[in-house]
Amino acid sequence: MRTVLVEISGESPALARAEVESAAEAMGGRPTSAPSALDPTLVRVELPEERSGRELAVRLGLARRCLEVRSDPGTVETAMAVAARDGGSVAVRRLGRPSSGGGDAGVLAAGRAFRSAGGRIDLGRPDRRFWLVGSGSAGDVLLEEVGATDRPATTGRRMPTLPFQRPVSLPPRLARAAANLARVRPGDRVLDPFLGTGALLAEAGLLGARLYGIDRDPQMVRGALRNLAHLGVTADELVVGDAGRVGFSSEGAPFDAILTDPPYGRASSTGGEAADAVAERVLSRWAGRVRPGGRVVVVTPGPAYSPGSEWRAVLDVPVRVHRSLTREFRVYERGPATTTRVGTSC
Repeated sequence: MRTVLVEISGESPALARAEVESAAEAMGGRPTSAPSALDPTLVRVELPEERSGRELAVRLGLARRCLEVRSDPGTVETAMAVAARDGGSVAVRRLGRPSSGGGDAGVLAAGRAFRSAGGRIDLGRPDRRFWLVGSGSAGDVLLEEVGATDRPATTGRRMPTLPFQRPVSLPPRLARAAANLARVRPGDRVLDPFLGTGALLAEAGLLGARLYGIDRDPQMVRGALRNLAHLGVTADELVVGDAGRVGFSSEGAPFDAILTDPPYGRASSTGGEAADAVAERVLSRWAGRVRPGGRVVVVTPGPAYSPGSEWRAVLDVPVRVHRSLTREFRVYERGPATTTRVGTSC
């Protein structure tokens, strides 16, 4: 196994940590038993040797970059001199303070060591990026960036950029986090029984999943198809109707995950039925068609749901969207587990 450190973003640390750990599991890796002691923004995971930090970074919605340790504490300059032997240019920054290099003694010393060994500094388009992180009185540790999240691409999937728009939709960074909480893998069959604009299925599809969706509003299904096509994603089957009653042509095949944002608010959005009641009814039906070990991820400001007696809640992460709205990211899995609730994000 290889150890990778993931620098998470500050918008929702609790959800970001859970996303990193689930994404690593989807890649055949695992969270480590203890958090990184180097910096509170770093999450430490282990990946199989054949999987890279770059692959992990591409999956993530609430992270900045993946890194690997390149020096022991206090041996940064020696490690930089060794790196210079490989040729190419580098940039050196301080983790968490990327624009403060000119006044950072550690960064300047690392750069001098690299140049003295024949290397070239290029802060604009370097061949390699290194980051310093403090390790107390023992000195800095050198980390190398092995993968970065594509934040512009994520921003490019926001609702205002899509052909079919609605006032309320899950932002793509949060939808990607939900897909990772579901541990979506290429080829997985993923269902959203409350399709909406298709935001959740889009992120699962970009991770390689086969997509199935239901919505009672034909306009929403047509709009979701437009959004998926705009993003280069194809759904296997989308159905119009009451998700508690309609089905799919491949009815007997199990699903690997359910990923959904049930309706809430006005009862008219659910055909007159109470939003809580319709979510409970629909999730109870479809949870029985998820394979053992599969997950149900529900994003909602409403109460917790019970997918069925064989399911256990394994995670509950509240994320404050704005002053009056907190969304709960709830994860259920077939098999024994205990509920872990982690802090609210502001």
